[in-house]
Amino acid sequence: MAKPDGFMLFPRELPLDRSADERIRDYDEFHRIFSDEKQRRQAARCMDCGIPFCHAGRIVEKATTGCPIHNLIPEWNELLYKGRWEEAYARLMKTNNFPEFTGRVCPAPCEDACTVGLYDPMVTIKQNEVHIIEKAFLEGFVEPYIPPIRTGKKVAVIGSGPAGLACADQLNRAGHTIDVLEKADRPGGLLMYGIPNMKLDKTIVLRRIHLMESSGIRFLLNTEAGRDKTIEELLSDYDAVVFCCGAEKPRDLDVEGRSLSGIYFAMDFLTENTRTLLAGPGAAGAPADAIGAGGCAADLRAQDKNVVVIGGGDTGTDCVATCVRHGVKSVRQLEIMSKPPETRTVDNPWPQWRKILRTDYGQEEAIYRFGEDPRNFETTVTSFLGKAGHVSGVKTVRVAWNQGEDGAFRFTPVPGTEEQLEADIVLLAMGFLGPTDATFENTGLRRNNRGNIATENDTYATDIPGVFAAGDARRGQSLVVWAIREGRQAARACDCYLSGHSELPQ
Repeated sequence: MAKPDGFMLFPRELPLDRSADERIRDYDEFHRIFSDEKQRRQAARCMDCGIPFCHAGRIVEKATTGCPIHNLIPEWNELLYKGRWEEAYARLMKTNNFPEFTGRVCPAPCEDACTVGLYDPMVTIKQNEVHIIEKAFLEGFVEPYIPPIRTGKKVAVIGSGPAGLACADQLNRAGHTIDVLEKADRPGGLLMYGIPNMKLDKTIVLRRIHLMESSGIRFLLNTEAGRDKTIEELLSDYDAVVFCCGAEKPRDLDVEGRSLSGIYFAMDFLTENTRTLLAGPGAAGAPADAIGAGGCAADLRAQDKNVVVIGGGDTGTDCVATCVRHGVKSVRQLEIMSKPPETRTVDNPWPQWRKILRTDYGQEEAIYRFGEDPRNFETTVTSFLGKAGHVSGVKTVRVAWNQGEDGAFRFTPVPGTEEQLEADIVLLAMGFLGPTDATFENTGLRRNNRGNIATENDTYATDIPGVFAAGDARRGQSLVVWAIREGRQAARACDCYLSGHSELPQ
């Protein structure tokens, strides 16, 4: 046990983020880290409880509680507290291929399941995790893994997001030769283009990619499975194929005025912004004198414009934060769900995920910039207004949620609550509906009733021999940590197919 009375002696403490005033002026990461000594004190708060709910990931009441990849949290908390950094790193890597990603972008369902959180603020598990891996990189503990023996089997992993990277990493450890096919111009998938730089710096992503390349994994960019490589060619060139292509089909909004210009899917906006940012100040369409520098092509640049973001999740928050950096005139975020309570309610007990109001970095920055929370809860869009073919406004109405006899909650519009918002740009951030239609049309993969790639008997194998699927493409839109788990398990299933057995962990 780290320190038996640590949770009583040390209060929960997190490093202060860079101030909103400072961070909205650039795209640099806004999180900071503690000194080793201060982080060790936070690790001392771990109780090493008899049943560590934190490391057993499962779905409770339709939400994740605990860690889906079963991180050995009490063990590396103790090693962190004792300053045994290399051992803490080794223990962390037993279950997680990329703690530098999860330690930055995971919403930490492990912390909501922490036993300390029954009565006191929970252990800073996420911050402990990222501290261990960054210390490991600093001390040179992190090295390429080159398997001592190659099996002679070749595997194509389709997609280089968290599921694809985890799958490729595990299959490489099993000794197979791995090619990762990525349709974009840079590797990383969601990690590269779906998450803004201020939340996950792209040097962190490329650091891991270069490490994997040094381990013998090859990344083939601008290569789309089904178009640039047919499924027949893939099965001819490789012994197995694993589709980890994500759930990229965005949920649309079929209301009057949807065909107006100026209405974009959120991921197109975020991708364009990151691509222009990475291209540098001289990139086409990037202003040289503004933070919008980040930029986007002119039609997607939000500087001095009124922006309406439709969707209250992480992607919507990332859009709000990006728009603030562009220098918008105004930004509103519409959320159809009710405003959550400030604290747990009796019907949301520990260790469930806390269904509480969370004000994320994007909202914090909008509050600093405009003096109010950008979110409108219980609000839906009824139509878009336009001028000369371009969006100029959004009509909304408040909704009320009621539970039907079947137990399901449904919303109804509230008469007399109609409102009109100015909008020069509208960003649709309402989630995703599985892989794109082209994925199925071009590969022959079968779609299940949820719009995802169908696998046999809920395994990772599709109905095409030698073809597997994992991550959001199989599971549906989910957390990065679930994608890593899926990638790891699909790698084991693929290894069993190729070798008849697998030494990879379950």
